[in-house]
Amino acid sequence: MNAAPPLLNLLGVSWELGAPIVAAVWDAEGGAIGFALGDGHLAVVNAKWKGGPRVEPKPGGGVSVVEAQLPAPQPVRAACHQGSCLSLAADAGGGFLTGGDDGRVVHVPRVGAPAVLAHVPDTWINALASCSRTGARAFASGKQAYRMAEGANESINLPAPATSISFSPDGKCLAIAHSGGATLWSRDGASRLLAWSGYHRVLVWSPDGQYLVSGMQENALHGWRVSDGGDIEMGGYPGQPLSLSFAHNGQYLATSGGTRPVCWGFDPPNGAEPPVECGIASKTPVTCVACHPQQSLIAVGYHNGAVLLSQPGSSEGLFIKGSGGGAVNALTWSGDGSRLAIGTQDGLLAWLSLPEGLFRSSNQDRLTKEKIQ
Repeated sequence: MNAAPPLLNLLGVSWELGAPIVAAVWDAEGGAIGFALGDGHLAVVNAKWKGGPRVEPKPGGGVSVVEAQLPAPQPVRAACHQGSCLSLAADAGGGFLTGGDDGRVVHVPRVGAPAVLAHVPDTWINALASCSRTGARAFASGKQAYRMAEGANESINLPAPATSISFSPDGKCLAIAHSGGATLWSRDGASRLLAWSGYHRVLVWSPDGQYLVSGMQENALHGWRVSDGGDIEMGGYPGQPLSLSFAHNGQYLATSGGTRPVCWGFDPPNGAEPPVECGIASKTPVTCVACHPQQSLIAVGYHNGAVLLSQPGSSEGLFIKGSGGGAVNALTWSGDGSRLAIGTQDGLLAWLSLPEGLFRSSNQDRLTKEKIQ
């Protein structure tokens, strides 16, 4: 019996742009996707596909796919940086923010030309963040982090060059990762150091804002209880866990760093308990994870370009995309969880519709058992 084709072939669209996809985000309205490119451009895709493919329920159970009646809108490229895009964020006021190796922070509106919002000469803007709740914007360059404001930017000195920044869910605190730990910078200007030896490369907040977790170069995670700085150690990885995503309800944290997604319980967190792996057995490293914003599903990207959907505790997976196109560098769900965007190292960008009816179908538990090797 022939295996079912990957869902991207049935419910999505893809393009090859010839430059690595550095990052991808949905805009604040959820109608467009921004893909930051290694050649300094931002590719914007309109994800409102009139006449696109859809699924319909079958009388006896399950669903059928209705093919697209009209072509998908093409990506539109905007020149943002003289070198490479290094960072990307959705702007709460609309459009996208990009940071580049030319020291510029650029706003790309949905309509109109890109505009430079900040310029720090002779440095890289390797981290950006925005907060949908408060509209706050921030970026980091070297050993300084900046909060953007009308007229002037506020800044804070850091003990080491910043590697990642992230606003707390309520927007009241900016976390900044660097060697030796993470710095918390409150909206009132106060700051404190969450110290832990090692090189901290990525950050993620728990949905309730009680915990902050860092992915480290030393093949480990480190977490802090924000209220009192209590430490949570999570190690044992064969590789660096550089993609972190909390479940929508905060009950587990999914990460890369192995050949299967690794899930740590966070209800409450206990670094002494071993994590649970999920998804299909593979020899290929996981490069990206993204938890569904409403359901217990994890989108998983691999070094060979494959993408699948996994469920925590399950050893099966539903194939979204087959191998090819370079390592998966970006995976991001739309806010309502109905669409998924994908970007790869070789410059393939894609998105597909994954409507809720697909997961309600009786077929959802019969997941493809192909190897990803």
